[in-house]
Amino acid sequence: MAKIAKFGWVAAIALMMVPLQGTAVKTASTLSGEPPLVIGHRGASGYLPEHTLAAYELAIEQGADFIEPDLVSTKDGVLIARHEPNMIATTNVAELPQFRDRRRTKTVDGVQEEGFFSEDFTLAEIKQLRARQPRAYRDQSHNDRYEVPTLQEIIDLVKRVEAQTGRKVGIYPETKHPTYFDNLGLSLEEPLIETLVRNQFTDPTRVFIQSFEVSNLKDQLTPLMAANNIDLPLVQLFDEFHLKPYDFVVSGDSRTYGELISRDSLRSFVATYAEGIGPWKRSFVMTAPVDPPVDTNGDGVAETKERLTGEVLPVIPDAHAAGLVVHPYTFRDEESFLTTDYSGDPVAEYKQFYDMGVDGVFTDFPDTAVKARQAR
Repeated sequence: MAKIAKFGWVAAIALMMVPLQGTAVKTASTLSGEPPLVIGHRGASGYLPEHTLAAYELAIEQGADFIEPDLVSTKDGVLIARHEPNMIATTNVAELPQFRDRRRTKTVDGVQEEGFFSEDFTLAEIKQLRARQPRAYRDQSHNDRYEVPTLQEIIDLVKRVEAQTGRKVGIYPETKHPTYFDNLGLSLEEPLIETLVRNQFTDPTRVFIQSFEVSNLKDQLTPLMAANNIDLPLVQLFDEFHLKPYDFVVSGDSRTYGELISRDSLRSFVATYAEGIGPWKRSFVMTAPVDPPVDTNGDGVAETKERLTGEVLPVIPDAHAAGLVVHPYTFRDEESFLTTDYSGDPVAEYKQFYDMGVDGVFTDFPDTAVKARQAR
């Protein structure tokens, strides 16, 4: 059964059909009419350890229009780039004897986990760590070579590239687990805006700020920007549609991501504080399981476990009608992340989404996204 069955809210929504590449289809435009953006997800994280200056620089070299740092806080309130406050999977921290006593069990957004958390380390201590590739199926040869960068260092990198090449690459920060950090007295929003203002990196064409929570975008960042006389576009991220933003869980708001992304909600609520949305690609381009898995790239290993159903929820036209850009996540080249319909070719997936009118894509492989964009 297609995944659509688990989302009761879509039962009454008329589905639009979007054929795959190679069939007759009238392609849709982006909201602006410009080509879709390529966003280096955690840098070129398909090739190098994520959230390192090397991964960001490679993404820029591969043609990314934006690089995406996830932001968490250190004990002394410095914003650093990590996907989660727990650094056990993305650094060598567990092997450093001087930090053995920092191992903790904590609850992050209602989920208990064990590890080493950024808020228990000063920046000076963070700089003793080295980044690792957390995905075992990717190249591990670059592990333990790169530091964990600060937001300031990322801005410095982008400015240096601009000075050297003339390319004006953008930064697309995500504030990670803002309610969690607020409760620790380490709010992410104030130092983010302060750092951008101090560096005069406030061109609204070069910055998007994103979050899976709502109140930090709507009630914290909006007034913070107004107080600093800047106006940067905010992007509401969406998880699976049956889930809720964690700030809604805490406040008792009953709305799910599925309800937030409905046509009426996009127009009357999300568009009042955001300029864009970032939905998970598989939450609106529907799939069904394939059993047994299929070898679609001919490498002798069957790793493709899904097929497209042909059903596509009207997220893109609904968002465009509300004046919102759509930047779905996350595009990856590996066979296990594709469906049987793409025959092992990740370029085919990008082309399908480009033809649907997405305004940008988050990708671990910016070079593949650029190649697909050039081929249209």
